[in-house]
Amino acid sequence: MNVLVIGRGGREHALAWKLKQDGHHVFVAPGNDFMEGMTCVSIHETDVEALAHFAEENEIEWTIVGPESSLMAGVVDTFRDKGLNIFGPTKAAALLEGSKAFAKEVMMEAGIPTAAYEAFTEAESALTYIEKLGAPLVVKADGLAAGKGVTVAFTVEEAEAAVRDIFTTDKFGQQSQVVIEEFLDGEEFSLMAFVSGERVIPMITSQDHKRAYDGDGGPNTGGMGAYSPMPHLSKVVYEESVKTVLEPLAQTMVKRGTPFEGFLYAGLILTANGPKVIEFNARFGDPETEVILPNLKSPLLDVIEAVVRQKSYSVEWIDGYTMGVVIAAEGYPDRPITGQVLSGFESLPKDVLVFHAGTTKKGDQVVGSGGRLLVVTATKPTLLEAKTTVYAAISQLDLPETFHRTDIGSRAFTQII
Repeated sequence: MNVLVIGRGGREHALAWKLKQDGHHVFVAPGNDFMEGMTCVSIHETDVEALAHFAEENEIEWTIVGPESSLMAGVVDTFRDKGLNIFGPTKAAALLEGSKAFAKEVMMEAGIPTAAYEAFTEAESALTYIEKLGAPLVVKADGLAAGKGVTVAFTVEEAEAAVRDIFTTDKFGQQSQVVIEEFLDGEEFSLMAFVSGERVIPMITSQDHKRAYDGDGGPNTGGMGAYSPMPHLSKVVYEESVKTVLEPLAQTMVKRGTPFEGFLYAGLILTANGPKVIEFNARFGDPETEVILPNLKSPLLDVIEAVVRQKSYSVEWIDGYTMGVVIAAEGYPDRPITGQVLSGFESLPKDVLVFHAGTTKKGDQVVGSGGRLLVVTATKPTLLEAKTTVYAAISQLDLPETFHRTDIGSRAFTQII
C-alpha cells in the first residue's frame, strides 16, 4: 500500500521503518534526513489541509498520525471529512492528552483507578491548596507540554515553584490550568493499545525512564530510554490493567459521543492497591514506539485494519526483548545544545537500529538539532543481551556534548538477575 506517516521524530522513524519492513511504500511528512528508503514530503505536521491534499493526490491508502500536535490541529477530522483512511483520534477525543483535567473527568466517569486531584485556573488558589495538602504531590500543566509538564514535588516549595512556572513562564507553553494530584508510590509502566470505539487490542508492556539522569534523578523529560516487554510484570496485573483501565476508557468515550480511534497510551503505576492511571496519551508513546514495534511480528496495518473493522485478530509478538537508549543533547530538557557532530554509525553491527529524532544531515555529517537526538536499540532473546548490545553500540559512537542514562532496564534486572 501507499502509506503516509505524519511526523518527524524517533517515533515516526520507527513507524515508517516497521511499515517499510512490512512491504509498503512509505511517505513521511515532513520526516527527517535519516529515514532511508522512505519518501519524505515537505509538509508541516499541523498543515492539515496540505496533508489531506497530498493523501488525495498520491492515492494514500492509510495515514498514521505520530505527534499529538497533529491530532490537536484536527488532522483526523479533516481527513475523515474527505473520506480518507486515517488512524488516530479526532480532536475531541485527543483531549484525553490535550487536557489533563478532561482526562481526569473521563476517568472519574468511567470508574478508572487514578490519583485524587483538583484542577485550578489561577495560581493563588493552587498555592493555597498546596499549602493545605502538603507534600509529596504531583503538579501537572493541563495542556500539551511535550512530556515535560509534570513535577513530582517532594516539598511544598518545589510544588509552589512548579505552579509559578506553569502560570508565569512559557516553560511548558501557554497554559491556562494546572492539575494537582496526590502522590502515588509504586513502579511505573506503559500499556498501549490499538483502539476503535469499544474494540481494544492491547499491546505488550513497556517501561519508560522519564527522569534525565541515572537512578531516576534530575528533571522529567520526554523519556530517556525504554524496554519491552517487562519480564517482571505479572499476567494478572496486565489483565487487570486491560479490564479496569483500557476497556472502560474506550467504552466511556463512546458513551460521551467522542469515540476514540488510534493508539491509546496509558501511563500506569502499580500501587499497593493495584494499577492506577498516571496519564493518558492519544498517540504512540515515545520512546516506547521504538522498542515495541521491533517486537511486533504481525504486519502493523493488519492490526490497524482489524481493530477498525471490529474483527477478531491475534497479534503475534516475537519471543524476545528490545531495549532503546536515548542520546540527548547536553542541557536537555531545558536548554539543549545544538550543532554537535555525531559520528561512528557506520561501525555499528547490523542488529543495532538507530532511530533519529533531533538530528539533521549537513553534507556527510550527522548534526544535533534538538533535545533528544537518537534512540539506539537492539532486539535479542533476553533483556540482558539487548542491554549489552545497546550499550556496546553506544560506546562505539562519538557523541560529543551529549549524555545518556546507563541504567535503562535496571528495575527489571533487580527482579530477574
